[in-house]
Amino acid sequence: MRQVEKACFSYVDPKRVSAPQLIAYSQELAEELGLSQSYCESDEFVQVVSGNAKRTDMKPYAMCYGGHQFGNWAGQLGDGRAINLGEVRDQNQNLQTVQLKGAGPTPYSRSADGLAVLRSSIREFLCSEAMHHLGIPTTRALSLSLSGEGVERDMFYSGQPEIEPGAIVARVSPSFIRFGSFEIFSARSDIETLDTLLAYTIENNFPELYDQYLSDKKSAVLAFLREVSELTCEMIVHWMRVGFVHGVMNTDNMSILGLTIDYGPYGWLDNFDPTWTPNTTDSQHKRYRYENQASVAQWNLLQLANALYPLVESAPELETIVRNFRTSYEMRWHDMMSQKLGIETQQEHYESQHELFTQLEQMLVGCEFDMTLFYRFLTDEYHSYSKQEDAAAKERYLNELSYKDKLNAHELKEWNDWLQEYDRHISLTDLSSSLRLEIMNKNNPVFILRNFVAQEAVEQAYQGDYALVKQLLEAVSHPYSDHSSHARFDKKRPEWAMNKAGCSMLSCSS
Repeated sequence: MRQVEKACFSYVDPKRVSAPQLIAYSQELAEELGLSQSYCESDEFVQVVSGNAKRTDMKPYAMCYGGHQFGNWAGQLGDGRAINLGEVRDQNQNLQTVQLKGAGPTPYSRSADGLAVLRSSIREFLCSEAMHHLGIPTTRALSLSLSGEGVERDMFYSGQPEIEPGAIVARVSPSFIRFGSFEIFSARSDIETLDTLLAYTIENNFPELYDQYLSDKKSAVLAFLREVSELTCEMIVHWMRVGFVHGVMNTDNMSILGLTIDYGPYGWLDNFDPTWTPNTTDSQHKRYRYENQASVAQWNLLQLANALYPLVESAPELETIVRNFRTSYEMRWHDMMSQKLGIETQQEHYESQHELFTQLEQMLVGCEFDMTLFYRFLTDEYHSYSKQEDAAAKERYLNELSYKDKLNAHELKEWNDWLQEYDRHISLTDLSSSLRLEIMNKNNPVFILRNFVAQEAVEQAYQGDYALVKQLLEAVSHPYSDHSSHARFDKKRPEWAMNKAGCSMLSCSS
């Protein structure tokens, strides 16, 4: 473990493990990488994705980067337990990097062991694939394996560490370069390496800018930041669409491709609470709460702009790009909300639509409605509700969406008033009923990887039963379909999960 100067990566081999065992793998992703089912079920595959076997064409490495953690500069961080095996071409001839997480120490591990435990590995494996099938930009997960060895972790930072099963996730992404990859060299005034890294990144991940980079570096750097800003904005809007909270939006966890990366103490909104964060470390200040994710993304982009400044030396132009993030986000958020409600964004009704959206979110909070179930109610059941003349029956519809014991008369009236205004906006749209429902069905998932469901899979896996992990892998592959096989997971959070560890909040311990 050391400070690595003037280098973007360090060669390092994964740690050999005693008894690797494949728990599950993504057959879809394997096929995209040109890997057959028979190969993925072979001993060679298990040995490679657990770090035990290195093919002759592999030269594994760990990456150097820094980052701001909870708003404070942390210096060198780097791949403390992630090791890249190398790049492969997928079926579309695009390069994909295959990386092992939890495969042992690297020069960037500081005082840690470079390993990962089963509970966090299950969560990363399942959520990576869940996000992909939800249509959210993300790194992917190829496989989940046991190492056969114990790993010591203090889950609650209580001074009572326990030995847990070790595990390894094989992750896949076009690039694992982060905002912090640029920050570290700028902070060290190593402009030569900063320039080298940016040239490599543009050539390989933004090739349309490469000729411009060679002829007009300043304009290319600005164009690069603009692209990263737009990709980041798209990702955040998708998070907001499905109620996903990352939990650790440090700059070292921000992908330059706008991909969701590093699934630690993430979570999903059950009852709509914009102030919720899944991270116990963030419980006091709630920097990374749901409603603050766009603001944090913009702050992180500012740190990236600061890192790129030595290559541009024009603060106003960089600041303009970062400032425009908010405008772009607000427009995209408005369009996203329109799609969730099945109405068109219309300039002449923009303000009244925005008021409709704002009132909706306020009422979701006040009535403690389940976010996912509410939007499915509008998609699937609202037609039946609106035709229902029995007031008691309509009341039952709404109470089923709430985590309260019962909505009061004032709350019920507010909802009926809002729904009338919603009907008015539907009438203003040119969308046919079938097209409106088609749009809503594509934006309002039936199935999300609810926190309590993931925790059930973890608890069963710790008993040696991986059936639920595999069942959930199948379920997350069809999040917009109403399948009876995962009907029990499409329910509100049960009472027992309200404050249970793993179901409500998680630590960074993994």
